[in-house]
Amino acid sequence: MYKIAVTNRRLTDDLIRQIEILHHSDHKYIILREKDLAPKEYTALAKKAIEISDKIILHSFIDTAYELNYKKIHLPFSAFMNNLDKIKDFEIKGVSTHSIDEALTCQKYGADYITYSHIFETDCKKGLEPKGLKMLEEICKAVDIAVYALGGINEKNMQSCIEAGAFGVCMMSESMKLKQK
Repeated sequence: MYKIAVTNRRLTDDLIRQIEILHHSDHKYIILREKDLAPKEYTALAKKAIEISDKIILHSFIDTAYELNYKKIHLPFSAFMNNLDKIKDFEIKGVSTHSIDEALTCQKYGADYITYSHIFETDCKKGLEPKGLKMLEEICKAVDIAVYALGGINEKNMQSCIEAGAFGVCMMSESMKLKQK
């Protein structure tokens, strides 16, 4: 099973230290999701993160990826579709999806992996009905690219996502609380 950490600086005392911990963990990737930062702030953070770990995948900031000549990006579905030409030569292209149609479209246009969310209840999506494991299973059967389950994933329920067909899981809260071994 592959795990992707998703950053949220509000869930940790020291994001840079947490990236160091995650770099030495069993996580395959670390999505630097601080999408509410201004572009200059995000670029400065991305520079530091990339120096620490080759597992970093930038989130949303395509211009930062170009500025840093860094070819790993994760995008919301609409941003992916609106920037196909800009990211065509990137080595890793991940996309956030919420339906089978979006998943199939991402596969068609060259996404390397997708996240599908949200599977379980999560504070990030308070009040929104989770998609659940059955829908995750349908998504996994519909596409041939890696599907990472996202949303309310923790050590107790992640295996059920794999059993539903997911290639791996994404975790934010659990990743931001991970301690050094």
